[in-house]
Amino acid sequence: MASNVSGTRHHQAGWEARSPWATGWTAAAAILMTFGGIMAIFQGIAAIAEDDVFVATRNFTYEFSLTGWGWIHLILGALVTAAGIALFRGAGWARVVGVALAGLSMIANFVWLPYAPVWAIVLVVIDGFIIWALCAPRRETPESRA
Repeated sequence: MASNVSGTRHHQAGWEARSPWATGWTAAAAILMTFGGIMAIFQGIAAIAEDDVFVATRNFTYEFSLTGWGWIHLILGALVTAAGIALFRGAGWARVVGVALAGLSMIANFVWLPYAPVWAIVLVVIDGFIIWALCAPRRETPESRA
């Protein structure tokens, strides 16, 4: 058995969460990003097809055509899905991109409220959770600075 005489601690290279909760929440955020992105893709396809599921409110401030909103949700959903998959693979850039895309998704779902209010509110809450989980405190290990 080797003894740690020098008092230094040896960790795995890279970013390490301060608590196991942060690592678990990051994995949950990756799952929610992937799932939410796929659901946004379906939501976008349904809006592009001008499905009868959506009810449009007249004289809404952020009024776009249903097809326009469909393309926004389709493109944003594809980007969120790709970032969620990259986060599963451990890509460092996926955390920053995930926070930015979750913020954009939060805004898009807020202005989507008149079309699908319950779904939009649920996705705003999920996007808030994703942002929190990806911004969980982390510390850099000495090996990753070298």
